[in-house]
Amino acid sequence: MILGLRGHDLDQMPADQLAQTIKKKGFNAVQLAVAKSFDFYTGPGSLTMAISREIGEAFRENGVKITVLGCYIHMIHPDPDIRRRELDRFKEHLAAAQAFDCLLVGTETGNVHAEMGYTEDNFKEEPFLAVVDSVKELAAEAEKLNVKIGIEAGVNHPIYSPETMKRMLDLVDSPNVRVIFDPVNLLTPETWSQQQAIYQQAFDLFGDKIDVLHAKDVTLKDGRLQPVPVGSGLIDYEEVFRLLKSTGRQVPVLLEDVRDPHIEKSRTFLVAKITDF
Repeated sequence: MILGLRGHDLDQMPADQLAQTIKKKGFNAVQLAVAKSFDFYTGPGSLTMAISREIGEAFRENGVKITVLGCYIHMIHPDPDIRRRELDRFKEHLAAAQAFDCLLVGTETGNVHAEMGYTEDNFKEEPFLAVVDSVKELAAEAEKLNVKIGIEAGVNHPIYSPETMKRMLDLVDSPNVRVIFDPVNLLTPETWSQQQAIYQQAFDLFGDKIDVLHAKDVTLKDGRLQPVPVGSGLIDYEEVFRLLKSTGRQVPVLLEDVRDPHIEKSRTFLVAKITDF
């Protein structure tokens, strides 16, 4: 089993120490956002090949797979100059992906407004098509470099549902564009009780393209979905892992948005659920 967590859910520390800490906690994989885990990163130009190889080697030596190289960008920022900088920053991560020996370079799909957050303006055709244009550009770069992109859907973004993810994948039409499946991100306070149907639809539409699962959890409080440690909330992980098993592939599972002292309990919960299948 490939089971990991986000590097930035731990304190900042040197790469070799971070890899050792992750291994000691019982994980063999990581989602590594360089900009969040290390203070050397100041923007485009700071992720050199030498640094990328050094970090990649530190994780390899400790038996921790960099499953996702996190570069979550605002790919349709309304300011074209900022949008270009964001796309270029992602391309820099694509160029470094092989040095990190990562499975995917991951991102969500931005927001029609400069500020991130929930808005139904994201659900219109214009931002959707803007995402398609941006992903097509990044996919062409990924194909040239022989690396892969992981796209994560979420209700705060223009790719906000199984249907929009499927449509985007079809329009981009690249074997180098894959899916990071986050079961929480597809839910709202109004739809969480329909989660099994939503997950089934997602796997029906693009289950063969899901390469990573994000594992997190939520509870409903004051009319909002609030994060809680994995295994203590509303997410039906029996259904999630049943669907994962149905793909016939080994899909890495990455604990997300869980910090100490809850990491071990959440890891134990996931191990038990995965073992059940």
